[in-house]
This record gives sequence, structure tokens and C-alpha cells, in this order.
Amino acid sequence: MPLDATFSDGCALVDRALAGSVRARLAADLARSQPFARALARLRDYMRANALDPFLERFDHRTRQEGFHVLHDWDGRADRVADDTIPVNVLDYLASRRGAEATDAHALALLIDYYYFHVLQLLALRVWDEGDADANLERIDRLLEALQGSGGSGHRFATNAATLILIATSHFEVVERGYARLLRRVKALDRVHRTQVALGHAASMGCHLRFGFEATYGRDTLQMRDDNVADYPWLSFALATVMQEYSRLRDAGAGDEERAPIVEAIVNGLSPDARAFVGEAPASLSTAEADRADFRDRFHAHRDDLAAEFERHRPRDGVYSPLSFFFNFSHNVLKGTIVDALLGGGPWDVAFNEMLTGLPLARPDGEEDARERLARTLMEHARANPDRIRGQLMPVIVYDPRAGHRAFRVMLEKLAPSPG
Repeated sequence: MPLDATFSDGCALVDRALAGSVRARLAADLARSQPFARALARLRDYMRANALDPFLERFDHRTRQEGFHVLHDWDGRADRVADDTIPVNVLDYLASRRGAEATDAHALALLIDYYYFHVLQLLALRVWDEGDADANLERIDRLLEALQGSGGSGHRFATNAATLILIATSHFEVVERGYARLLRRVKALDRVHRTQVALGHAASMGCHLRFGFEATYGRDTLQMRDDNVADYPWLSFALATVMQEYSRLRDAGAGDEERAPIVEAIVNGLSPDARAFVGEAPASLSTAEADRADFRDRFHAHRDDLAAEFERHRPRDGVYSPLSFFFNFSHNVLKGTIVDALLGGGPWDVAFNEMLTGLPLARPDGEEDARERLARTLMEHARANPDRIRGQLMPVIVYDPRAGHRAFRVMLEKLAPSPG
């Protein structure tokens, strides 16, 4: 590929890599190496060599300059960005756990998909480089569909390209300088794509901030606001956008079922700190007052109807609820799901977006709803590998129905009209 490769060139390169049986042939070739460690070493070389491709090198450098490390995680022990990419780090972890075993061709296929999933995340942040950003997102939608199609591992990562923007930017960034610029770009997308971005961010930031409230900040809302000055404007945008969609659907005569995903996103987004959006504006929202005011005004106009519609999303015993699911960073949920699959659990047919909703999924009749099982599996992995937070070892992914019930109840209390 030429050094001046464009966004379109990059998409074409990835399209060829995901087409037909290309990945299956690569996995089959690697699987001829025994034991597993030898096959993984060859795949590691493949990932590192591809990471030096001019397209990836150029796009990664540009994205880092804008403030985001999409391909590399933060190394908390070394207190710096990790040297290797996230897929290589996961591969190395698998080699340490299963390297002496016979080669697992299915795990190789999953690692290849996980690598290209990160490539698509990088592409998702470059849709504004040239041409029409909305059309570029739709092109990545098609690439994501190919990644999760019959030529791959069978694992499902996400349901749309808009979600890749969320996951790509959910890493810890020591300097949070890219979020405001990215938000301005997202606001220039068309209504459909803005709403897709907003739905994911409202729900995932609800999960993220509920984790912060319970674990990182010891239920101190003021500290949570002060420490999340990049997150609150995004949550304000997400809530304002889904509330605009709620108003549009009501004006169009849409029924409860069509409004339900929108209402659920509002519930999830409000759940960690409802008062910030319906009460006096906190300092963390000083740069997002227009979005906050738009949300507040529309919310008050529909308060009674929304209160009734919120009840559908109250957590119920024995039914999966995203209000019971909370975590530090969205990309860690994806990584945990991959690690579980690689350690023997097999690919999951549950996309990240589907973990952010309790609404029924479009699945064949009688197929088990695996969301709660996956959430509890991820929590067990997180308990086995806790982080130190406020001096205590804590899991960074939790599924706790009692916390979900409490979050819903407290949210309603904060949303209730003031007496008099």
C-alpha cells in the first residue's frame, strides 16, 4: 500500500483480508504448528508485521496525535502506554496459560478476528478524514458484518460501527485532550448515526459511572463529577440526543415497543447521577449546558409519560438488566469476553451492545438468553484478577442485581418533583 494511503484504501485492504476464506486459510496454516505456543508465536509475528503496514502505522499515529490510543492499552504497573498492541497482549496471556497444549484452531481464528476488530476501531475514528463521514461509517458497518460473518470465528463483538467509536475511546488516557474534538465531530453526523452513538454512550456511561460511584469514588457523587470532566459532556450529549429521538418518535405516533430502546437508554444514562441533568448544573457540565438544558426541558415536558415508561425497565429478579451490570471501561468487557472464549469457553454470540439492554433479543425460538451468564462469567474472571482501588482489591466488572434495584430506586427519587 502506498505511503499516502487514504481511508478508502484502508477499507479496501481490510475488505480483502475479511473476504471469503482468507482468515480460515490463515488459521488452518497456523494450526499446523505444534504445540500451541509455536502457532501463537507465528500469529504474533503476523500481527506485529501487519501493525507496521503503512496504513495502520499512519492511522495509528494520527489517532494518537488526536489523543486516543486505540491499539494499545495503558500499563498501570509501568504507568505508561503498553509496548505491544492489545491483541498481542491477549495472545501472550493465552500462550502463558495454554502454550503447552495441542494447537487450538478455533482460538487462533478468534485471535485473528480480535486483531481485525481493533483495526476496525481505528478506522472508525478516521471516518472524518475524507469524504462523507456518514457514508464512511456505513462502509465500516459492512466490514463489521463481514468480520462477524461465516468466514470468521463465530464471535460477535458489536452491532454497528457507531459502537466501535465508543469502544475505541474507552481506554484510560492520561491526558484527556481528544474527547471534546471527537464530540464536535460526532455531533455533525446525521440523525441516524448520532442516535446510534448516543444509545451506546448513554448506556455504557451509565454502567461506567455506576462502577465509579460504587467502587472508585466510594459513593461520593461530587468526587465522581470532578474526576469525569470528559465523560459528563458526552453523557449530556447522549441523553439530549436520545431525548430528541424520544420526542420525534412520539410526534410520529410511534408505539411503546419502538420507543422502548430509547427509554431504556435514558434510564441507563440517568441512573448514576440523575440530579446532574434535572437539577442545578454541576461544574462538570459547564461546557455542555446547551445539551443539558435541551434534555432537561424535554424531560420535564414528558415527565409523567416517561415515569410510566421507566417502569418497564425496573430490574426484576431472574431477568437480565444492564442496571445490574457495571464496569470500569467498555473495552475491558470486550477483552474479558475474548479471554473467556480463548480459555475454553468458546465464542460468544452476544454483542457488546446487547449487554447494554434488557429488552428481548432477536434470537431463534427457545434459544437461551446468555447475557446474564456472560455478565457473571466476566465478574468471576474479574474477581480472579482484581485491581487495587482505594487500597482494596476489587473486580472491575460486576453483575449485582441488588445494586441494579438500588440504582433504579435512587434514580426515581432524584427525578421526583420537589415538594411545592
